[in-house]
Amino acid sequence: MITVAEAKNLINDIFEEEALVIGGLAAVHEMDDDLIWRLIKNLDVIRSKAFHRLQDRTPKSESLEKKPNLKPHPAIEDFLRNLRRP
Repeated sequence: MITVAEAKNLINDIFEEEALVIGGLAAVHEMDDDLIWRLIKNLDVIRSKAFHRLQDRTPKSESLEKKPNLKPHPAIEDFLRNLRRP
């Protein structure tokens, strides 16, 4: 089973590909600007609905996953600083 974060990334990847397809079609064929805006707006609504459905299906404990501390440890920062000295 995949995590919520992995599922969201997969959904975003799929919608990115769809947007690129629409962009390619718009570049090759004359498409009304309003049509393109409406298509993309509707894709975004569908993507948001998918995220909401995904969130509704996840156990509460998984949705409250602990986020990693992305701040580097002071020892790592010090070491990197020393490496960068001339």
